[in-house]
Amino acid sequence: MTTYQNVKVQGLNIFYREAGDPSLPTLVLFHGFPSASHMFRDLMPLLSDRFHVIAPDYPGFGQSSAPEHTEFDYTFDNLTNVMTAWLQQLQLTKFYMYVFDYGAPIGFRIAVAHPDWISGIISQNGNIYQAGLGSKWASRQDFWDHPTAAKRDTYRSAFAPATIKGQYTYGTRPGTVSPDGYMLDIAYTHGEDYAERQLDLIYDYQNNIKLYPEFQAYLRQYQPRLLAVWGKNDPSFIYPGAEAFKKDDANATVELVDSGHFALETHAAVIATMIKTTF
Repeated sequence: MTTYQNVKVQGLNIFYREAGDPSLPTLVLFHGFPSASHMFRDLMPLLSDRFHVIAPDYPGFGQSSAPEHTEFDYTFDNLTNVMTAWLQQLQLTKFYMYVFDYGAPIGFRIAVAHPDWISGIISQNGNIYQAGLGSKWASRQDFWDHPTAAKRDTYRSAFAPATIKGQYTYGTRPGTVSPDGYMLDIAYTHGEDYAERQLDLIYDYQNNIKLYPEFQAYLRQYQPRLLAVWGKNDPSFIYPGAEAFKKDDANATVELVDSGHFALETHAAVIATMIKTTF
């Protein structure tokens, strides 16, 4: 059974889902953009016989507190600080981690700071390599190098309903993606400050790329067991980013699935089997 809980962390309400016996090895799932822990709704029951599975919503996402961007620093460093405090408050200091999209720079920051916490890693379209950046990142680099209000406004399209739906359906066979996930993501976009805090994070994403060498150095030093499972048709984080893990981590396994960015929406059972086989 999955339970739904809240805890106060640094004055914020942090929502999380939990399944499985706490005596089992813990697997922490870090979601991506523009989603929240509901993206793991199908995966968690499939893993709860093998793991204690727990998935939070970051501040500004899902059911967690969403302070206005003028009152909270929406950067990946700050999201990581809150997630680290959440882990410590729940006494989760030894776990496997599953990182997807935005979850990768958050999870790998935690791994670099606390390598002893990490038992193993599943990266599902969770990129930490230049080789994994698709063509769209060139225009973002221009925005980061020469930011203007007009350029910032163009990125409102990143969380337009059609764009969100496309993140789920692009690169998939017609009729294979349930609308549940993307419709819930779209519902969370209402409210003007949603746009502002997400635009802050889009601007800050440049600092994740600057940290790629540190994330890679962590892999080279600690060689964690790692499963990179990738939707091979993802235009944002292209599959060479999955293959790149093998150059730094001798314990890395790479699996490509015939899907797009949100591969979990169509391949939850397949990915669950891969995780159980690898770990």
